[in-house]
Amino acid sequence: MISILLPLASENPVAHVLDHKLVWLTANLGITKHVLMMLVAAGLLLWLFPLVAKRIASDRPGRLATCFEAMLLFVRDEMARPFLKEDTNKFLPLIWTFFFFILFCNLLGMIPGAAAATGNISITLSLALISLAVYHTFGIMRNGPIHYLKANLLVGPWYLWWLLVPIEMLGHVIKPCALAIRLFANMVGGHIMLAVVISFTAAFTLDNFFAGGAIALVSAGGAVFLSFLELLVAFIQAFIFAFLTTVFLSMALHPEH
Repeated sequence: MISILLPLASENPVAHVLDHKLVWLTANLGITKHVLMMLVAAGLLLWLFPLVAKRIASDRPGRLATCFEAMLLFVRDEMARPFLKEDTNKFLPLIWTFFFFILFCNLLGMIPGAAAATGNISITLSLALISLAVYHTFGIMRNGPIHYLKANLLVGPWYLWWLLVPIEMLGHVIKPCALAIRLFANMVGGHIMLAVVISFTAAFTLDNFFAGGAIALVSAGGAVFLSFLELLVAFIQAFIFAFLTTVFLSMALHPEH
């Protein structure tokens, strides 16, 4: 019985979310499962959104295009425009790309046998570094390097600069780390919890089919509930990443505010 239970997620729940090499792709390309899922998400975006754009422009957009249009308008009107104002249209493609790319990566993790690429800290950190590079680059371009550095580092009275400058520098390091770790931790934590709950069903049923029936039923119900919760988290985490990027970008463009 122990040998049967060893592969279960309760025995090693982290194995459900860890990245691993794909033998059929590793030999020539070195692509892992998370990298493959990331490429699939990018491919879906490149294939789907031109079709959605054509449907939205037509007289009969359909339910799918209408749903995506509602999300696009929500990101533009409720997230980006209140912070970016006249710069909204300039940076909206970036915000939309962050939101939908992360959303698709998160949702792919809900498919049995697939994986959430956002459950890999390397991928979430890469996204955070892209965000960091964008808002600092455009902040410097808008305000000039001298004014931008003064506004972001030389804050408060001059006699406290020895204390405040290191704190401000640390804050600029913490921002991308917070973006990366928040997204990574939420996706990994949810999948580990789901794997553990599902494994209870198999574990109790294998030990005693009749006595474990009630436990298995409760465990299955909990797994269904957690699946819906994971679906909600997938949208929330995509929104939070895009929202915080918008806020950081607004702060970089207008450091005096």
